[in-house]
Amino acid sequence: MIFIETQDLTKKYNEKFALKNVNIKVERGEFLALVGPSGSGKTTFLRLLDLLEEPSSGRIIFDGVDTACSEREKIMLRRRIGMVFQQSIMFNTSVFNNIAYPLKIRGIKNGINEKVKEALTLVGLKGFEKRNALTLSGGEMQRVSLAQALVFDPELLLLDEPTANLDPKNTSIIEEVISKVNKEHKVTVIMATHNISQAERLALKAAILYEGRIIEIKNAKEAFNKPSVNLAFFTNVCNIYSGQAYPIDEGLSLIDLGENVKVEAVTQKRGPITIFIKPEEIIVSTKPIQSSARNILKGKITEIMNLENNQVKIKVDAGKEFTVVLTKKSFKEMNLNLESEVYLSFKASSIHII
Repeated sequence: MIFIETQDLTKKYNEKFALKNVNIKVERGEFLALVGPSGSGKTTFLRLLDLLEEPSSGRIIFDGVDTACSEREKIMLRRRIGMVFQQSIMFNTSVFNNIAYPLKIRGIKNGINEKVKEALTLVGLKGFEKRNALTLSGGEMQRVSLAQALVFDPELLLLDEPTANLDPKNTSIIEEVISKVNKEHKVTVIMATHNISQAERLALKAAILYEGRIIEIKNAKEAFNKPSVNLAFFTNVCNIYSGQAYPIDEGLSLIDLGENVKVEAVTQKRGPITIFIKPEEIIVSTKPIQSSARNILKGKITEIMNLENNQVKIKVDAGKEFTVVLTKKSFKEMNLNLESEVYLSFKASSIHII
């Protein structure tokens, strides 16, 4: 059942298009990730869905109702929507009062204490009721913002980069809550994010937004496990290479990527080819390892980045630049650092043709 639908949705600021002819259908209970670079129109799209702004043209259909309706009807629709912005905005009062505020403006008078406590427990802040909201950490504030958006049991939850610049602990809690309300409470979720792995973990569908236009919409797992050229280009997916393929054995081709880098892939394609290797499917070692992996490359670490969920992302120059994700434990056990020599191993089946 279609819950949210946009028809040629367009938004202009002066003469500049922020969104142009956006057509999206989201079913009730679905989780859609909006992925795209800064300035692509993600925030504008969410603000239009939240009825905070008017479209320049086009339509938004919310549960069968055209939102180009009276102000009274719009207010009734907005009361069914929860919104979490990238930056938390708190009143200079208690956490309890901040979370109770959405209930009070909706005219809800009964059960406020219980609802606030349930929302705080959901976001892992039980017992924070009397704390002044402005004294909380950034991550705690964002969890309060999420509690504000969920305390009145919304049917639609809109999220604008909800974990941007947060530490791993708060990111993990927020992701868990978002996933729970979507799966268990059947809340429809639309989330804007730069985080490709987050979109893959949480969303059912992904929409690629670029310069105000929808480039493609597809199943999230399919989109990120085997990204299209559009996704690779517009979201800076790593480990995308172009080369020449030459069939060698049955079911295998040798792919020359240039710079003396050749890899074997499960394909019989011949000629120009573009491939993708997921960073998580590359094994890092300090010595060549014995395995079924047909591809082993030697290189040096050129960049190290800490990630959430106890992971480390490294970039390795092995003729071509490869991005790899490994656990912090493995990283420390191998005593890796910048300029460390490493071996990269990956199976022929880990090479995806796009």
